Amino acid sequence: MGNRVTRRDFEWVYTDQPHTQRRKEILAKYPEIKTLMGPDPRLKWIVSGMVFVQFVACYLVKDLSWKWIFFWAYAFGGCINHSLTLAIHDISHNVAFGNKQTKWNRWFAVFANLPVGVPYSASFKKYHIDHHRYLGGDSLDVDIPTNFEGWFFCTPLRKLLWLFLQPLFYSLRPLYVNPKAITQMEIFNAFVQFSVDLIIYYLWGLKPIIYLIAGTILCMGLHPISGHFIAEHYMFLKGYETYSYYGPLNWLTFNVGYHMEHHDFPSIPGSRLPMVKKIAAEYYDNLPHHQSWVRVLWDFVFDDTIGPYSRVKRLYKLAKEN
Repeated sequence: MGNRVTRRDFEWVYTDQPHTQRRKEILAKYPEIKTLMGPDPRLKWIVSGMVFVQFVACYLVKDLSWKWIFFWAYAFGGCINHSLTLAIHDISHNVAFGNKQTKWNRWFAVFANLPVGVPYSASFKKYHIDHHRYLGGDSLDVDIPTNFEGWFFCTPLRKLLWLFLQPLFYSLRPLYVNPKAITQMEIFNAFVQFSVDLIIYYLWGLKPIIYLIAGTILCMGLHPISGHFIAEHYMFLKGYETYSYYGPLNWLTFNVGYHMEHHDFPSIPGSRLPMVKKIAAEYYDNLPHHQSWVRVLWDFVFDDTIGPYSRVKRLYKLAKEN
C-alpha cells in the first residue's frame, strides 16, 4: 500500500478543449440532433417522486437504532441523494423547464436539494458553468484537484482516504481555487434548506436529519456511484480528458455516465444522451470509455500511474488577466 503515484504534475496542454470542435462537426453532419435539445417533461415528476420517497423515509427511520440509520443512509437514502445531486446537475442546464424558464429551473433545483440536507444547488450551478466553459482551466475549473491534493494523496492508502473525503474537497475547493461572491439564490437555497431541516427535526427528531446528511456524505465519498467523479475527467489514457461510462448505473444517475456526449451537447437532457451516441456512433464508439465505476475506483487507488494529478489542465486568457 506504499507505492507512490509516478505523476508529479498535471497534464498541461496548449490546445482548446475537444468538445467545441466535435460539436460543430456532429451538428453539421447530423442536424437532427438539435431536436434532442430542450426540456425533459418527465424529469420534474421523477425528481418529485424521489424527494417524496426521502421524506417518507425520514418518518420511517425516526425510531431506528443508530447502526440502522447509517446502514440505510449508505445502502438506500444516500443513493437517492446522490442521484438527486445528478438531477440538480441536469437541472443546472435548464432541462427541467427549458431555457425560457430559468427561474423555474433554479427554484426546482432548490426543491430537489431538500433531501440532500445541506444547501448545494445554487452554488453548484454557479461553478458548473465554468466547468463547461473553461474545462481544465487553471484557477477556473474547480473540478480539478489542488496541487496539495495531487502532492499529498499519492499512495494507495492516501488515495483511498481522498475518495472518502471527496465531499469535503468538492465543497471547500471552490472557496480556495476560485472564490466568488455569495448570490441571492444561494441565500434563498440556504434559507429554504435549513427551514425544511428544522421542520423535519421538529416533527421527527434528529435521526432523520442524520439519515439525510450522512447518506449524502457517505454516498458522495467511497461508494460505487461515486466512481463517476473519477471516471468523467481523470486521464486514464494520455491525450483523453473526458470519458463516458455505459454501464447499468446510468439508470440511477440520469445518464451522467454519458459524459463525453454531455460535454459535447450540455443542453440535451441526460435521458436523451444515449440517442446522441446512437445517431453519431462513429464519433463515440472508438473513444476510450468505462464499463464499471467500481473498476474505476479500484484502478484509481491501486494504479500508481493514476492520482489526483491525472487531470488535463490548460490556461485561458481570462485566468492570465486575473
